[in-house]
Amino acid sequence: MLGVFGVLGMLGGGALAAHAYSNSQQSMPNNEAYGPVLWRNETVDRLFPSTIGVPHYADQASDKKVAQWSRMGVSQDTSCSQGLSGQTKQTAQRLGCEAVLRATYVDLSGEMVATVAIIVLPKDSTAAQEMGNYLADQSTADHPSAAVVPLTVPGTLAAKWQADKRNGMGGTAIGGNLPYAIAVTTGAVDGRTSGDLPGHFGAYSANTEDRQPWMDEAKALSQTFYTQIQNLEG
Repeated sequence: MLGVFGVLGMLGGGALAAHAYSNSQQSMPNNEAYGPVLWRNETVDRLFPSTIGVPHYADQASDKKVAQWSRMGVSQDTSCSQGLSGQTKQTAQRLGCEAVLRATYVDLSGEMVATVAIIVLPKDSTAAQEMGNYLADQSTADHPSAAVVPLTVPGTLAAKWQADKRNGMGGTAIGGNLPYAIAVTTGAVDGRTSGDLPGHFGAYSANTEDRQPWMDEAKALSQTFYTQIQNLEG
């Protein structure tokens, strides 16, 4: 069930080279130089751990003891145009998006599915922070952009995960020496959609309230990956 669907195009350097590079991180003299390129050099399992959760300590996000989500698959396509949608795609492209790395996870209850996107932006710029500001604004918008294109993973609980089943979005920027933003979209494994309550049931912000738990989970997962990416810089 937890097989990887592709390997991010081998992250531009080959799996063995990436593995060797990540093993030598501790001896790298300049973390400032490594931050902007870690997305090319880290292995898939370090960028997108097989399980992930809110850590008790900063370096434990991928510790199976705190696991809240299990990885279903990783996208081979790293293009910005295929990884993002709507206004989110337009914003990322305007800011110089270089790549979008995606993976799909299912929570341990087997009820919620999420696709996580690591948005790679130009180094030595404010692009990541601007992208983070955009994502923050979307989290409180009446009609937020769906943001991330869901990654469907055949043969898993995410086999029916589609764009029209997105219920929530959230995101954050890392910034500084790490020119990345994290965007997440969430939905129900069974395909239930939120925010479409009929008639008076959907009045007086009921649709917004129905969507809020999905938004909150997306935001929390983006913060977890914020921690994970920071830890990779060493």
